Amino acid sequence: MKAYQIKIEILGSEPVIWRRVIMPAGATFNRLHDVIQNALNFNSGYPHNAYHLFHFDLSEDNIRVTNDEEAYQEHQQFKKNRKKIEARLKAMDSEFAERQLQNLRTVIRKPTGIKIDKYLEVHGQINYVYDYGDDWRILISLEEVVEDYYYGYPTFIDGAEVAPPEDVGGLPGFYEFLKVYYDESHPEHEEIKVWAKEQGFQEYDPEYINMCLKSLRYKKTEWDKIEHKNFIPVD
Repeated sequence: MKAYQIKIEILGSEPVIWRRVIMPAGATFNRLHDVIQNALNFNSGYPHNAYHLFHFDLSEDNIRVTNDEEAYQEHQQFKKNRKKIEARLKAMDSEFAERQLQNLRTVIRKPTGIKIDKYLEVHGQINYVYDYGDDWRILISLEEVVEDYYYGYPTFIDGAEVAPPEDVGGLPGFYEFLKVYYDESHPEHEEIKVWAKEQGFQEYDPEYINMCLKSLRYKKTEWDKIEHKNFIPVD
């Protein structure tokens, strides 16, 4: 079946935190969100409930895909009363009103109702923002379109560096966390280890990542073709 080899990269991280994954085509943006969450150390993807807001920026198509229900409903109201709202904001003649109008004109889609294929293949890259407090900015890059992938779930291929836990305070907080976590002589070392466990923090472990990704089954595995497979998931 058709699949995408993608690279997931946390922007601004140094050294770069990245993961390479192959995932079957035909996935919704919600499924891509699940892949990102499971490939990193976050807890808003399957099998967890939504923990923070997120969005995919499809600015070339004037679309924002998000789990922000308030933003979605606001856009629905704008569509119903477009002329009235536009007239009111234009009459205000201010930079704030102009920004508000531009924001309202951006089409808001729910991640469960739109598939990634067209946008990933046309643009090659998609920006993903997760947790508006910690402000994780993540780039998804299409590296290759694979035509002979036979598994109904994503497969971890490669990557580097431990990923941040939830609510660590963005990149600055993450780097401070790592100093304390790996320094047994630090007075807060034991406390931070307990906190890390509560947050679901995991060391970089390819086999664990692959186990998590295998749970994201959204296509039928083509078992009759497995003997001729090119990609062998980690057991």
